[in-house]
Amino acid sequence: MSRIYDDTICKLGEGPLWHPRRKQFYWFDIIGHRLLTREDGKTRIVQFDEHVSAAGWVSEDDLLIASETKLFLFDVDNETSRDVLPLEADNRVTRSNDGRADPWGGFWIGTMGKGAEPGAGAIYRFYRGEIKTLYPGITIPNAICFSPDKSTAYWADTKVGKLMKQALEPKHGWPTGDAEVLVDHSGEDFGIDGAVVAADGTIWNAQWGASRVAVYAPDGSFLKELPFPAQQTSCPAFGGAELQTLYVTSALNGLEQTGYEGKTYATETDTIGQAEHRVIL
Repeated sequence: MSRIYDDTICKLGEGPLWHPRRKQFYWFDIIGHRLLTREDGKTRIVQFDEHVSAAGWVSEDDLLIASETKLFLFDVDNETSRDVLPLEADNRVTRSNDGRADPWGGFWIGTMGKGAEPGAGAIYRFYRGEIKTLYPGITIPNAICFSPDKSTAYWADTKVGKLMKQALEPKHGWPTGDAEVLVDHSGEDFGIDGAVVAADGTIWNAQWGASRVAVYAPDGSFLKELPFPAQQTSCPAFGGAELQTLYVTSALNGLEQTGYEGKTYATETDTIGQAEHRVIL
C-alpha cells in the first residue's frame, strides 16, 4: 500500500535520488525549477532559475545536477554551485530530462524539447570530464538505469513506447553493438517513463498515464504492478535504511487536481534496490 511521502505539488516531479552517504531522498520539479528534499520532518525546497531534472551524487555534500543548459556541481548544505560543462547551452528549444549514474562513475542524461518537439533531444554520457552523444533524435528520453552485473543499460523514448536494452563493454561501460527492444508498449495508451533496476535485476518502470509502476524480469516478461493514486507516475527510486522503500514521483502537468496528482509517494517492498552509483568527475 503506497503512502504520500511528501504532499508538495510538483508540476513535473522527476529525478528521484536516494543519496547512499547522507541517507537522504532528493527529487526535482522540472517545470517548477526546484530541487526538493525532506529534513527534520519538513520539506526543503531549493529554487533555480532554469529547468533542473536529474542528479548523481559525487560526495557526501555534492550532487552533479543536470539543468536546461549545463551540468553543475551543487553543494546541498551551502547551496553553492560550480559549472562543470555545458549541455546543449546554445539550444533554447531543449532542456534536460531523465538521468542516472552508471557503475563506472559516468552519468547518462537525456535532453528533450520543452514542448516535446519530435526528435529534438538526445541521450548523452558524461564520463571522466567529457560528454559524448549516445543516441540522437530522441523525443522524450526516460528509463535510464543499469543492471547489477554491469552488462546492460536500459533506456526509452517515451514517445516511441519501447524499453530498450543496451549491452555495455566491461572496462569503461560504453555501449557495444546496437540497442534491442526489451519491452514493447508502443500500442498502449500509457508511456514508459522513468525506471530503476533492483539488486535482483528486475526493472521497475513508472508508467505515465497508468497510475502504476510495472515490474519486469531481465528478459522483459511482466511480473507485477504496484498501483499509485496519481495518474502520471514519472520515476521510481529505491531508498530507505535497507533500500527496500520505493519512492515514486508524479506530475500534475496537464491534469485537473484530484488531491493526488503531483505528489511524491513511497511504498515498502520485499525487494532490495541497488545503491546509487557515485559520479566520478
